[in-house]
Amino acid sequence: MPVLGWSVGIEIQSFLGMYDHWVALGLLTCVGGKMIYEGLLGKEKVRTSGDPTRGWSLVFLSVATSLDALAVGISLAMLGESILLPAVVIGIVAAAFTTVGMLLGKRIGLFWGKKVVVVGGLILIGIGIKIVIEHLL
Repeated sequence: MPVLGWSVGIEIQSFLGMYDHWVALGLLTCVGGKMIYEGLLGKEKVRTSGDPTRGWSLVFLSVATSLDALAVGISLAMLGESILLPAVVIGIVAAAFTTVGMLLGKRIGLFWGKKVVVVGGLILIGIGIKIVIEHLL
């Protein structure tokens, strides 16, 4: 996403800057709302099988959380900076935190079940609200 943002650069900066925070809020609210629904009203059995790296929820969450990286790429293009080092650092840090989060999430989910799903959904919605507040201020 930072490389894509850098490539697009100034061409769509004014349009994207006006709406990216609302898109992030919408996507994070949809994913978070689905998580809360499943945590409160879903089936009694907590899903422990299947591949959590597949499906539409992952796609929506990935896009929503990557909009800031897109904005970083656009900003770097506007400043005339290189994208190579920032993109590599963003990729490595994101991969490391994603891996740790998935490993911890699987273990924590077995102990606390649906409560963690609801908390996770609330956190996603909170991140969306934070993004909007930061852009509006």
